Amino acid sequence: MPVPLSSEAVSLLNDDSVTKVVVTVDADGLPHAVVKQSLHAAEGRIRYLELLENSTTNRNLVRSIWFDGIVSVLLASSDGRSLQIKGRPVKNHISGPLFLEQYHRVRALYGDVDLAGVWEIEADEVIDQSIAARRSQETSRHPTFIHLDRIARV
Repeated sequence: MPVPLSSEAVSLLNDDSVTKVVVTVDADGLPHAVVKQSLHAAEGRIRYLELLENSTTNRNLVRSIWFDGIVSVLLASSDGRSLQIKGRPVKNHISGPLFLEQYHRVRALYGDVDLAGVWEIEADEVIDQSIAARRSQETSRHPTFIHLDRIARV
């Protein structure tokens, strides 16, 4: 069931200084993780601009859309914010107005390159992966999991 992208997720997706990683899975269930700065948020979805027709990511996204597979997007900012978005690819634009708009955008940014498709991914879950959030979750779930050096200081 799709969930809306949080304002923080939209902000991080649309920030060019944020490191963006796409993780897909191949036919054998093996993960493929790559940095892809061509991710952004638009109209409540993640958009991913694929430049290479036969890339591993593109092939895995095709498999995911056929077999209802999950992909993951990791966003990490220099100020320590980190989000993981789990979702499903729902559409790949290979022609039409959206494709043409993004094609011109990509060529303006990168020069003489191709655009294989504009993938749309719907979020199923947005998870705060920052150390503060993770530590708070771990403390509430496992209050007795404390290193001995921390107990000795108490």
